[in-house]
Amino acid sequence: MSSPSSSAASASLPGDPPGGRRALAVWGIGVAVYFVAVIFRTSLGVAGLDAADRFHVGASALSTFSILQLLVYAGMQIPVGLLVDRLGTRKVLAIGAVLFTAGQLGFALSPSYGTALAARALLGCGDAMTFISVLRLGTRWFPARRGPLIAQFAALAGMAGNLVSTLVLARLLHGVGWTAAFAGSALAGVVVLVLLLFLKDHPEGHEPEPLPHQGATYVRRQIAASWREPGTRLGLWVHFTTQFPAMVFLLLWGMPFLVEAQGLTRATAGELLTLVVLSNMAVGLVYGQIVARHHTARLPLALGTVAATAVMWAVTLAYPGGRAPMWLLVALCVVLGACGPASMIGFDFARPANPPERQGTASGITNMGGFVASMTTLFAIGVLLDGTGDDYTVAFSVVFVLQALGVSQILRLRKRVARRERERLVASRVETVHVPV
Repeated sequence: MSSPSSSAASASLPGDPPGGRRALAVWGIGVAVYFVAVIFRTSLGVAGLDAADRFHVGASALSTFSILQLLVYAGMQIPVGLLVDRLGTRKVLAIGAVLFTAGQLGFALSPSYGTALAARALLGCGDAMTFISVLRLGTRWFPARRGPLIAQFAALAGMAGNLVSTLVLARLLHGVGWTAAFAGSALAGVVVLVLLLFLKDHPEGHEPEPLPHQGATYVRRQIAASWREPGTRLGLWVHFTTQFPAMVFLLLWGMPFLVEAQGLTRATAGELLTLVVLSNMAVGLVYGQIVARHHTARLPLALGTVAATAVMWAVTLAYPGGRAPMWLLVALCVVLGACGPASMIGFDFARPANPPERQGTASGITNMGGFVASMTTLFAIGVLLDGTGDDYTVAFSVVFVLQALGVSQILRLRKRVARRERERLVASRVETVHVPV
């Protein structure tokens, strides 16, 4: 796919924020909030079997926890993007931290399946306010050329949160019990609320222009303008196609698949889930560097990750005897680790396609993609497991259907996005020529 050269893409823009140590410190506060949100979001991934026993539910009802959480998360993305554009990062992060902390605490104390569902919905609402806010914080404090790397580092912090839930929360759960583990982890939400007192939305001299209150008209204009940009739509479909295989595996179905279908112990399955997270962190650093230097690599990286994921799932599910050898499961988990970093490439299509005042809205639209795909897959796997008597081969085959849908949309939009990026590059060069010195 043709795209602006890496040198043009990485050039500093007039009025770019300076970055530096203070930027890292402020941005780090936002990342800390996202880190805690991911711990809470993924906590069910290590507690799925325990939750089924605690609330006496089957596969479909168990998947409803994550489906509802992701439904709320996905549904909140555009409203959150609008809120970030309107209210700023600090206020939205504070609201989010209050909500996800209350949700985690409610989940710890829930006496029934219904109240536990409500708690996960509340958690999903708060979680939804974090990542878009952190992306916006990065664009306000760092030069545009650092955008891809900053976004990957934010995602890396999220995966570190996943690692904490996999290693620490899982041990707490089996050591001190359900209520103490989840209620104790909720204290982390209180800590980040205190840290938010020190966060600033932007550096001095880089205040955004105030937006007049325009009510519903403003909302419609922001959404419509963002959606009209092919880069926003391509970003959504890249995020849709790349993120969900790993998200579904880590969020809920990885542990049951490895224990019940592959015959592993919970300890070994936990180590493989940890491997997915470690692979994600390593690949994220590599992808961030590549995309920051070579924007033409965006689509090959995304589609290559989709292809590798599809191949590994096909080989694993079709392995003779139904149980894959350990080396194959390790390879599958390593490849799944690339899904998160590949999904971040979606924002690298949406970001340059939209002006600063629409960054939150465009990021919200893009971020919906992977979570809609994850929610759909979580539900489909649960239904298929119940309908087939826990046939994981049939259930996980739904992954290929969603990947095919996403790839078809990516291929449909890629030329239009390339053309728009060339037009913007030419326009920026013309403006530079006519700027008086």
